Amino acid sequence: MRVSSLVCGVLFLSTMVVAAAQSGITKTSVPGIVNFGYIGNTVACAGATAPAALAEVRKLGYASVINLRLASEPGSEIEASAVAAKAAGLRFIHLPFNASSPDPMLVDKFIAAVTDPNNQPAFIHCASANRAAALWMVKRMVVDKWDAERAAAEAGALGMTSPALKTYAMEQAQARRLRP
Repeated sequence: MRVSSLVCGVLFLSTMVVAAAQSGITKTSVPGIVNFGYIGNTVACAGATAPAALAEVRKLGYASVINLRLASEPGSEIEASAVAAKAAGLRFIHLPFNASSPDPMLVDKFIAAVTDPNNQPAFIHCASANRAAALWMVKRMVVDKWDAERAAAEAGALGMTSPALKTYAMEQAQARRLRP
């Protein structure tokens, strides 16, 4: 049983590495940042990010931080992150994303923030990169006109592992594509 679990784990990780490589995503280790992945100098998606790590985010060339964490999440440190972002010279945008009860207007606010030239390139994060990658997937489908398969593959390589968030992203993209 342990060997089969190990084999499945290795195959899953291998698949994720291949997906990341095929989608142009680079995964790297940055102290104070969980699950850091970036696409050239376009965007980075990550999980939990310590306020002290935001100075490094600025050194890496990012102009803004889009924080998707709820203030009620353990370790979210929203106010400390806002102060650290400002001190580092980063724009700080807080868009709390409750995955169990998402606000539909959040997607529009996210797209506006991430496409604003003053915020580019953007560093987007939540606790694991799941929500960040899901919203990036919507942006890819709505703004960049990517098909669902390509956008989902990139989002998966960035950190989206939740089937519910994938469904949410697809529904939100479809709803925005149908708008007049």
